[in-house]
Amino acid sequence: MTTRRHTLAAAAVFTLLAGAAHAQSSVTLYGDFDEYLNYMRSSSGATMKSLQDGALLRTRWGLRGIEDLGNGLQAKFQLEQGVNAISGTAADASRAFDRQAWVGLAGGYGEVRFGRQNGAIFWKGSFVDFTTRTLGSMVNNFGVPARFDNTISYTSPRIAGVQVDAYYSLAETLAGVRSQGIKQASIDYNTGPYRIGYAGLRAGPPSGALYNDNVYYDMVYGNYDYGQGKIYLTYVRSNNTTSSGGIGNGGSILGNVGGVVAGTNPDVLRGYRILQGSADYWVTPALRVGALWGKITDRSGSGHDATGGAIGAYYSLSKRTTLYGLADTLKNGTNAGFRPSGSSGLQFNFTNAADVNGRTINGLQLGILHTF
Repeated sequence: MTTRRHTLAAAAVFTLLAGAAHAQSSVTLYGDFDEYLNYMRSSSGATMKSLQDGALLRTRWGLRGIEDLGNGLQAKFQLEQGVNAISGTAADASRAFDRQAWVGLAGGYGEVRFGRQNGAIFWKGSFVDFTTRTLGSMVNNFGVPARFDNTISYTSPRIAGVQVDAYYSLAETLAGVRSQGIKQASIDYNTGPYRIGYAGLRAGPPSGALYNDNVYYDMVYGNYDYGQGKIYLTYVRSNNTTSSGGIGNGGSILGNVGGVVAGTNPDVLRGYRILQGSADYWVTPALRVGALWGKITDRSGSGHDATGGAIGAYYSLSKRTTLYGLADTLKNGTNAGFRPSGSSGLQFNFTNAADVNGRTINGLQLGILHTF
């Protein structure tokens, strides 16, 4: 009888320990599907009707894990792959996990991560405008540096409302002795209804490059929560845009999701500034509406200016499912060639320069977002 009691007691202790160990370590499968109907018309007369992926969130799936190491320390990892929901193919066929692939440690001192990860500027999207800096946002239409390979990052704990981030992405190239690493940093202050912050990036060419200027991106943002919604104001200065395929501003000098600065593009000499204001309002606990207007100014005076805005509505069917509708406009200056962009670039977009450069593009979108 005594042996049986000891056996039962040991089994009970083992069960409790196993349960505790399970509680201290977890792996979560997560993701979202975001698809929308898109109608766009250029002032050239060209129109486009399509089913698109990723107005608000690029469709994706991923795994994230946490292990409790004791004394407040955790080991963490994340693997995330983008998906073209309209076709079921990988967003980037050259990568198994194109969006994130990192491992890190977190504790009272903050968090460090190693690997491919979202950057300082990318993380501030929800502080920029009512769209969370996605489809309809002029800041987003200019282009936003998102994530880079070989990145080491540190995020501090929030102290007295202040949190700072620092990122360094190793270039891992032999193109000259000058480092082509990508440096990012941010500071965010949030107290009560007010939030203000800065996020920036610098990326240099190799030594001896034809154009020795850094690619830069500086963003200052502020918003105020007035109870029924928020008011947003954002300022950006950058030179990270260039022509591509005949489209005046169809590409970026520093790739927004990888790469380094080659130092061969003269467009690095042309600076831009973006000023955008936005506001939203919760009509009901399930329905939010918003509007924004912004202006991209070519500081070189060569006519690569643009203005535009959007109005939108988002209705929550549940905590996981949202219906949304947008109406947006983008008016390019004489030599500008900006195009609308969502959380991911439009898979079907105007590719004829005559339909983009110097043109006004109007759009209507209706979509559904489901997260899991």
